[in-house]
Order: sequence, then C-alpha cells, then structure tokens
Amino acid sequence: MNPLRHLKNRKVLAVVGFVALLLLVALWPSSVPVDLATVEQGPMRVTVDEEGETRVRDRFVVSAPVAGEVLRIVLEPGDTVRRGETVLASFMPAAPNPLDARSRAEAEAGVAAARAALGGAEAEEKRAEAALRLARSELERNRELAEQKIVSLQALEAKQTEARAAEEALRAAEFGVASATHQLEMAKARLLQVTGGRGRGRPIEIRSAIDGVVFKRFRESEAVVPAGEPLLVLGDPRRLEIVSDLLSSDAVKVSPGAPVLIEQWGGEKTLRGRVRRVEPSGFMKISALGVEEQRVNVIVDFEDPGEAWEALGDGYRVEVRIVIWQADDVLKVPTSSLFRHGEDWAVFAVDSGRARRRTVEVGRRNGLEAQVVSGLEAGQAVVVHPSDSLTDGARVARRES
Repeated sequence: MNPLRHLKNRKVLAVVGFVALLLLVALWPSSVPVDLATVEQGPMRVTVDEEGETRVRDRFVVSAPVAGEVLRIVLEPGDTVRRGETVLASFMPAAPNPLDARSRAEAEAGVAAARAALGGAEAEEKRAEAALRLARSELERNRELAEQKIVSLQALEAKQTEARAAEEALRAAEFGVASATHQLEMAKARLLQVTGGRGRGRPIEIRSAIDGVVFKRFRESEAVVPAGEPLLVLGDPRRLEIVSDLLSSDAVKVSPGAPVLIEQWGGEKTLRGRVRRVEPSGFMKISALGVEEQRVNVIVDFEDPGEAWEALGDGYRVEVRIVIWQADDVLKVPTSSLFRHGEDWAVFAVDSGRARRRTVEVGRRNGLEAQVVSGLEAGQAVVVHPSDSLTDGARVARRES
C-alpha cells in the first residue's frame, strides 16, 4: 500500500473521530441543577398558629352605688390599690327622697341579705383554706412516698394537680368575699341619709375590694352621675390569661390541656402555656380581606412562673402555637419536596446522580415538614422545589449556593 495514501486515510479517520467526539459532547445530556435535602429521623409537631391577646382573668368594674356628685378621682391607670385601704372614689350623694316604711324595710333586708352573703363567702373561704391545707399535706406525704418508690409518679402528679386546684379555689373564694363585701357596702349606702348640698352630710368613700392595679378610669373630673355609672376598672395583673380566636375548623382540633408555645410577645424566650378552655359557642368575624369567618375563642393559661412574663399587661398582643400532635421519632421530609402524581404524593429521590420518582405515603404535615409513612428511608437525598421540567431518570447535580 502506498504510504502516502495510508497516511491520508489515517488523517481522515482522525478528523471523523474528532467530529464524532464533538457531536457526542454536544448531544450528551447535562445535569439539572437542583436544591437537595436529606430525609431525617427526628421529632416533629403539628400546631395551630394564631394571634392572641392577653387579658386579666378577673376584672372588677367599680360603679357609683347611688346617684350623686362624684369628686375628682386622683387614681390613674397603673396605680396600685390595696384591699380595704385605697379610696377609689368619693362623692356626695344626691339628696334622697324620704324613705317610706316599705322602702326602708326593703333596704334593711338588702343589708341583711348582703351580710348573710358575706358570711357565706367567708365560710367558703375558710373551707377552701382547710381544703388547701389538706391538699398540701397530702402532696407532701405523697412526695415522700414517691421518693421511697411506694407510690407512682402518676399519683404524685395527681396530688400536685389537686393542690393547684385547691389554690385556685381559695383565690376564687377570696374574690367571692371581696365581692360580697362590696355588695354589703352598696347595701349600706342605700340607707345613708343626707340633707343635700356640698358640706352637708358625710361623703361616701368607695374602697378597693381587691389587691391589684387600676386598668381603666372612665371619669376623672367632678360630675353628677346616676347610680350604676362605671368609674374604674380594677384587676390583678398577676392573673393573666390569653384569648385567641381560631377558625372553627381549627378549633375542633384543639382539646383542653393541649400545650401551647407563646411567641412574638416582646421577650427573647418562648413562653409555655396550656389550653384551659375551648368555648362552646362561635361568632362571625370579618377578616382583613372582607371574608366572613366563623371564629371560636380559646383560653390559654401561662405555665411559666410570673417572673418570666411580668412585663406583659392587659390587652397585649402575642402569637400562640397550639400543639395538636407531636412525636419524638418520625421519618420526615421538607413539605416543599412533595408534589402530586396522579392521586398520590411523590418525591424525586436522588440515586447515583439521577432523579428517581418515588411514590410516598404521607402522614402528618405542618408548614415546613411532612411525616413519611412509607416510600423513603432516612439519609436519602430528595429534590426540594422540583420544577415541572424535571423528569424521572434525569441527571441532577446539587445547585451551588
């Protein structure tokens, strides 16, 4: 064979091979850049999130017991009041009409009834004190037995709950005595006789029935007011609760006793709470978008000590996350990795550099994570936010940040 011809053939073959290589590189499918996440095994919770508002659990509206001229009220919102000591308001009663025999008898009977109610309230307070002493004694006894492994922790917790309930019953009884005292003072005021005019008769002083602070003052300057006119609102800021109105479809998922996370209240630490009551009656509310919504009030108590939330006051805004389900060890993926494939949920799992569509069974979901019942294993990589152009078997590569 001619050496020149042989060399020419070799050059042609080299050129053809180079062109074929260029075509192969040009037509070779490139990897699709994607964001990846790892299937994890760990804790998960599902919550109902909503705004809430703090409010004083027991508030008292102080009103004028009889018609008259209220003197200037010097107390301001935030001032501390003491039970039986602080004068809330003073006023000169209007000159009353002379009482006939029947009216005087009714007023005296009202005083007697109020005095009897006060006696009943004081008896209830003593009964609550005795019950609290017994509950604390039982709690101490069960605490010692629990240390000796004689009784179970469940029994000890039950005694702790009974002691707390006894403390709340005593507080309620104390407020009952305060209310009965106020009612007695009002009944006695109806019997006061004055001849009318400033400087005649003795001014009526309304004293605080509780230890607390002034939350609202309805009237400051002197004025003539009718009987029952609201003057002040009192309350104990240490007895705060949170009310949050949930959509009725969310409220049916919440049960009394559910744990609550309290956030966005102004402090650095997330506070703990617990649902005390889901009100049985709903109400309609117009949303910011003008949509009619059925809402239900959920009442939450603080579980952290008062020192942790002492900066909060009445009517403060907070955000509550009510836990409706939680588990310590579940298989989970980011919710953003899920997509619909027919009637099923699916993900793109990465296997040897290729995206493989996997049908999965999904359990509980929250805004960020979803529980995987079957279809995946811990440690697998899945595509987050898969695009519509991503197909089964496509080459993928992690997108560089």
